[in-house]
Amino acid sequence: MIPSILVVEDEDALSTLLSYNLEKEGYKVSVAADGEDGLMQVDEAQPDLIVLDWMLPKVSGIEVCRRLRSRPETRNIPIIMLTARGEESDRIRGLDTGADDYVTKPFSMTELTARIRAVLRRIRPGLAEDRIRHGDIIIDRVAHRVKREGREIHLGPTEFRLLDYLMQHPGRVFSREQLLDAVWGSDVYVEARTVDVHIGRLRKALNTTEEFDPIRTVRSAGYAFDLETR
Repeated sequence: MIPSILVVEDEDALSTLLSYNLEKEGYKVSVAADGEDGLMQVDEAQPDLIVLDWMLPKVSGIEVCRRLRSRPETRNIPIIMLTARGEESDRIRGLDTGADDYVTKPFSMTELTARIRAVLRRIRPGLAEDRIRHGDIIIDRVAHRVKREGREIHLGPTEFRLLDYLMQHPGRVFSREQLLDAVWGSDVYVEARTVDVHIGRLRKALNTTEEFDPIRTVRSAGYAFDLETR
């Protein structure tokens, strides 16, 4: 899965530079020009990481960070604050508000991309590793194989991507539309109910009568990968 990054930055030249260089590094990038737009974009499609400017029009970066951390569905999104403020008290305030890291302008793209990789490794290891393990399920991205309790699970390409994405965000509930955008792509038209079909195939492949179902259905909301045994 390609990690997605939301850049919330009101300086056009800088946001263009960030978008270009991060896409070159292999990330999927979206851009918001102010704090209000940033919050709206997070509501529409949660990114894997946010690069957030401190000084923003409409809603400040600190306030955006505070609001995201106050909501259960967004509190775990990694946030790197980007700002011209260099005072220690400001850095502490940013980190206390919930930022995972802090980069002071001017900065090099090499430094920022290194910080992004470090945060993703620490907070979302599934985005940085070739193997993900949750409970008794292992995904090997290099070999494109899935195992559960040592037995081989045969999945189609779509079911593999679907399981990979859900396992990257354990416990988080995704709507059908969010899963369509993340797994199929926002530029592909597919009926939302198609997700149900592939979830059904994924469950059939993963589960036997002795094993719990790790795919949780949340009525009127969507699906989540659940680590709890039953």
